[in-house]
Amino acid sequence: MPRVRSRPASRRRRKRVLKAAKGFRGRRKDLITTAMDAVLRANCFAYRDRRRRKRDFRRLWITRISAAAKAEGLSYSRLMHGLKGAGVTIDRKVLSDLAIEDPAAFSRLVALARSE
Repeated sequence: MPRVRSRPASRRRRKRVLKAAKGFRGRRKDLITTAMDAVLRANCFAYRDRRRRKRDFRRLWITRISAAAKAEGLSYSRLMHGLKGAGVTIDRKVLSDLAIEDPAAFSRLVALARSE
């Protein structure tokens, strides 16, 4: 019985790894062993940072809302509590965008939160 070599499968596997390593610096894009390590590490970072991105954006929105609320003379927590009490269900992303793009509308929301 002849010896079976997995040449097509291994070549396909190596090509997939080297394609994923395209754009890496130095030998990490050329040598299969270093490229495999680099791709594995990059995939770990990509997985982790897809989750981290959501946290980072929420932090950014909260910072923007807080700054705009402070300019109106209200703290972030009092603004959010007032909006919740008034039954306003705008998420932080939209609220942050309002604070930047339409300060007049944001001021009306702050007045609504203050009255609550």
